[in-house]
This record gives sequence, structure tokens and C-alpha cells, in this order.
Amino acid sequence: MKVLLISPEFPDTFWGFKHAIKFIRKRAAYPPLGLLTVGSMLPREWTKRLVDVNVKELKDEDLAWADLVFLGAMAVQRDSVAQIVSRCKKAGVKVVAGGPLFAAEYSQFEDIDHFVLNEAEITLAPFLEDFQNGCARRVYGTDEHCDIKTTPAPMWELIDFKDYASMSVQFSRGCPFHCEFCNVTALFGHKSRIKSAEQVTGELDLLYSLGWRGQVFFVDDNFIGNKKYLKTRLLPALMEWRKNKKGMPFLTEASIDLADDELLMEMMVSSGFDAVFIGIETPSEEGLAECNKKQNTKRDLIASVKCIQRNGLQVHGGFILGFDTDTRSIFQRQIDFIQKSGIVTAMVGLLQAPVGTKLYERLMREGRLLGQMTGNTDGTTNIVTRMDFAALREGYAYVMGSIYSPKQYYRRIRTFLREYKPPKIKARPDLQRTLALFRSMLSLGIFGRERFQYWGILIWTLFRRPQMITLAVTCAIYGHHFRKSCKVHSF
Repeated sequence: MKVLLISPEFPDTFWGFKHAIKFIRKRAAYPPLGLLTVGSMLPREWTKRLVDVNVKELKDEDLAWADLVFLGAMAVQRDSVAQIVSRCKKAGVKVVAGGPLFAAEYSQFEDIDHFVLNEAEITLAPFLEDFQNGCARRVYGTDEHCDIKTTPAPMWELIDFKDYASMSVQFSRGCPFHCEFCNVTALFGHKSRIKSAEQVTGELDLLYSLGWRGQVFFVDDNFIGNKKYLKTRLLPALMEWRKNKKGMPFLTEASIDLADDELLMEMMVSSGFDAVFIGIETPSEEGLAECNKKQNTKRDLIASVKCIQRNGLQVHGGFILGFDTDTRSIFQRQIDFIQKSGIVTAMVGLLQAPVGTKLYERLMREGRLLGQMTGNTDGTTNIVTRMDFAALREGYAYVMGSIYSPKQYYRRIRTFLREYKPPKIKARPDLQRTLALFRSMLSLGIFGRERFQYWGILIWTLFRRPQMITLAVTCAIYGHHFRKSCKVHSF
């Protein structure tokens, strides 16, 4: 069999960093980790190719070559999926689909031949057996969760590392919390299932041996779900692994209670982590209680953020507008919180209800659903909101326009740099990242509307925080991406 694995295109999103990665001549932020892992699960004798539509065009010759297409996608890739499936049908090649988009909505994709849903470690093998015996069913699913210690390393040979700004690895699946709007637990459960420390360092060894020295994103939805194993096994193993190595800083996602554990933060930084994405959601206690985000309640959120920053971890933050308890005061409150916290990369979106979540079930009972969610921070929602939607969208545009205006954004960079204590990671010279400095000087410092703020932050950093000049430039480039994305969505 000749198998073509296809990763659909992402629209212009916060996480895509589409406009930022051009400064380092990359085509996409992250590789399709799920498809690369599925590639390792397919029969060895099958020939495999991968087309990441975010990196290169899907050509008719690719489809003509393939006996079978494997398609993996998230909700935000829905439009690209429709185009790809249409082309596959026209080319007469069968499609096997999996991933979060299809987990609860597979019935809406009539032109897809087979669905391998939930966790492929469980559902892929029976599909392959039936397929090879000529009796494959249309849908393969399970309510069980696999032991990810059985998960193979991704098939990295299917991609060109030069196309990507970051690589990805996975340590755990699942999250112990019960946030109403989040579909992570619907997909992966509440128990934090983990790989062994040896598995993780083995995957990192493979990336290092292949020449990768850039950022590595631990894609866990909550990296600190099993703190005991982290502190006794994984982080000590990562500290040992990092000895005599250059580059490869780590980024991950965690919950705000990370701020309560000084030892854990210290060990993460010593292991090479320099940033975490945290779902802050809202400064409103009422909003946090409404969505059952208990880990964020009854604490000084700004103090928690600054504690994490002072311990050597940048905080990227997720924020939500449109809770039932939100009033019009929430817009300025969100702006004030983001500015005071020094969270430079702040992802703000309207509340959406993914299929399978408690929020989706509640709103269905209340008759307040408006079809499919986009999964994007584009000012859309599939919810009939309590606040007048025109007022909500106007307030959302006000927040986005404020926090990413040059004046506010560069002021926030300075607030962050005052608090941040950067970890010491042996860097490897990178020509493209060096050239990015000069490209930013030209694009932002000469032709950009933020040129005064750009030179201001560079000069301030050179005199006050000279060791963080590269980080200051990176933040400036991120701001360019966020402003361009806001413009695309008319904010």
C-alpha cells in the first residue's frame, strides 16, 4: 500500500504565528505530531508520504500516487478538510480520518470512507486488520484510554525540519480538572496518563541526533498533571539529558497552580523549560465559578503569573470573553489584567462550546447552540450569549485593538522583562534567527507603525536587560503577527 498522510491547512490563528515565522524563514510553527505518530503505527512494508498543506501544496500527482489517504484534523481546520476530501473523492482515492474534529462529528462528513476515532493505539489495529481482509467498517471508536507507554516515536523522516519553527513531543494525556468548556477530558479523560522518562528522553535523543536544536513543544494539555512523577523521574531525567547539549528550549501547557510549587518550577527551568501556556480565562471570580475553573479561583492571579515569571518561565495566557456572568465591565478588566500581568502573548477568544463538553450539553438543554464552532480566535461563537452579541463582539474588538496596539503591547513587554528571570540554556548559533533581528529592524523599525516603540524597547533592553535582547526582538516580532491576525479578522 502507498499511503498519503495529509495535514489540512490552519487558518490565520494565534497559535500559528504565521506572520512571525516568516522572519526566520519557516513555513509552519509546528509539525503534525498526530499524523507522524500514526505513520509509525502503520505496517512497515507500506510506503508512506506526508503532505502538510501548511508547508507545501497538495498536488494532483500526490493523490494519483496514493492508494489510501489518512487525514487528521482539529475543528479549526474544517474548511481545509472539506476541500481536501472533495479532491480525494474526485481522484478516486479512499480517505481514512481521525482526530478531534471527527471524534464527535464524523456523521457530518459523508464523503469520508472510514473513521478511526479516539486513540489510534486502540482503534487503528482493528481497522488495519479488517481493511487488509476486505471487510473494513466505516467507524472504529472506543471509550477506553490507552497506555501511552505503548505509543511509538513519531516518524520524523516524513518531514523536512527546515520547514518548522518548533518540534513537538508528548509526555502525557488527560487532565485532572473539570473545566466546563474544555473537551480535553472528553477526549482523553481526567487521569494523567504518562510516558516513561526513558521514552521521552529517547524521543529527544532522536530529534537531537537528527540535528534539531530549536524549540520543543511538550504538547500535553496539562504537563503538571502528575507532579510526583515529574519531580521524581521525568525532570531529573531531563536535567541529566540536557548536560553538554546546546539549544532545544522547552515550552509546554500547565495550570496556574504551578505557581504554588517552587521546587517544580525550579526543576522545570533546570530541565530547559523557558515558557508555559496557562489558561487564565478571566479575572472574574463569577466567570471562573461558572465554568468550574476551580484551580484559578480564590487566588491573586496576577501574583501567580509574576511568581512563575520570576522563577524563569514566560507565561503565555489564554483568555475568554462571553461567559453568562460577564457584564460590559469585563472588557476593560481583561485589558487591565493582561497589561498588569505582563503576559505578552495573550490569546483572547469568545467562549465556544465544543461537542462532548459539559458546556455543550448544558447549552443544548437550554436551546442556546448555534451549530459548529470554528475553534479560532476570530470573534465567532456557536453560543447564544447572554450579553447582546453585537455588544460582545464590539467589546472583543476593543480588547484586541487595545492589547495589541503598539503602545500597550510594547509597554507590556517592558513589564514582562522587568519580572522575568531567564534560564541559562546553551544556545547554538542560528543564522536565520540572527538575520531575523535585521529583518525586524527593517520591517518594524523602519517601515512599521510601531517603529518608535520598537526602538524604544530595544534601547531600554540594551541598557536594563542586555541578556534579554533576543527575547525582546522575539516579542516584537510576535506583536507584528498578532496585529496582522487582528487585521485579518477586522479587529
